Formats: sequence, C-alpha cells, structure tokens
Amino acid sequence: MERHFDEELLQLKKDILYMGTLVEEAIYKSIEALKHLSQKDAIAVIESDKQVDALEIKIMQTCVDLLALRQPVAADLRFITMAMQINTDLERMADLAVDICQRVLELVDKPLLKPLVDIPKLAEIACQMTRDVIKAFLNEDIKLAKTVILRDSEADALRNLVQLELTNDYMLKDKSTVPRALPLLLVARHLERICDHATNIAEDIIYLTQAKMVKHNISSLQEGS
Repeated sequence: MERHFDEELLQLKKDILYMGTLVEEAIYKSIEALKHLSQKDAIAVIESDKQVDALEIKIMQTCVDLLALRQPVAADLRFITMAMQINTDLERMADLAVDICQRVLELVDKPLLKPLVDIPKLAEIACQMTRDVIKAFLNEDIKLAKTVILRDSEADALRNLVQLELTNDYMLKDKSTVPRALPLLLVARHLERICDHATNIAEDIIYLTQAKMVKHNISSLQEGS
C-alpha cells in the first residue's frame, strides 16, 4: 500500500512538471505571436489552453483523492497541499499567456507603436522564472527557489518602465496612440503577473522543503537566515 502511495505521489509530481512545461511554452509562444503580430500563432496559444485546463482538473482531483483516501501526514501532506496551490498558480500563468494573445489579436491589423525592447526582456524574465521554479520544484532546490523570488523585483521594475514610457511618451502626448499603446501596457502587466505566480510557487517550494513561510518577508531569504 505504501509503495502504491509513493507511486501516486511521483505521478502527481510528473503531472505538475508537465504542466509547467506547457505553461512555459505558452508564455514563449505568446510573445513570439506579439513580435510577429501573428493571428495564427495567437489563436494556437489560446486553443492550447484547453490542455492546461484539463490537466489542472486532473491534478486537483488527484490531490483531493489522495487527501481523502490516503490521509497523509507531515511531509506528504505538505507536498499534496502545496501541489494544489502550485497547480492553481500554473493554470493562472497559462491564462495570462492567453490574455497576452488576446492583446495580440487587438493589434494584428495595426503597426506596432514602437520597436519592442523592454517587453521581450520582461518576457524572458518570466520564462526564466517559470523554467527555474519548475526545476526548483523537481530538485527541491531552495537556493534556486530563492533566486526566483529575488528576480521578481526586476520584473516589477521593467513593468514600471514600460508603463511610464507608454503612458508619458505616447498616450498622454497623443491620444490617437491609445489603441496601440494600451494593449502593450496590458501585456507588460500580464507578464509581471506571471512573474508573481512564479514567485508564489517558489515560496511554496521553500515551505514544502523547510516548512518555513517566506511570504512578505524577503529578508528571510538572505544567506544564513
């Protein structure tokens, strides 16, 4: 019975890792669709979200079944409850990739307002944080999870930079730019929210491994704390 339980936990972990791969791919493809203003690529990402939604339901049902039938304790209980939270964060990250593609569809018949510089940088941070947090989950890597959390401020700064530029240099100076500037502003916000969810997962990994809450307490991430 115990061996079967271990196999169920391993499969749950594999499902979460697979979901993370799907989410990272969706984020990357959504920005590629933006770069090329590709309606086809944007729609493909939107359609692929069905796979993520189905996997989210499967993972959630697995977690509920394990809690009800196995009555786990200690580390196993923490793992299952954290898996439920990570599952939710990953699904929301995929939804945000869809939101980016919705913004792309608003822009496909319009020339880009300006060359994309900071948004691709922000997208790379979002992809890297997603990639790293899944790796941290796989290996229970506390150091890597902390690195993800500390990068969130970099994402915030880039989001703010994009917002200031689009607002002050375009929308306030020329209202005719609003239909092209607003979707880009929202894309930056969507990417920053993806980074927030990656940070949530990293915090969950630290709790899972050390039973230590670090939410709203960045100082606790310092070496030796």
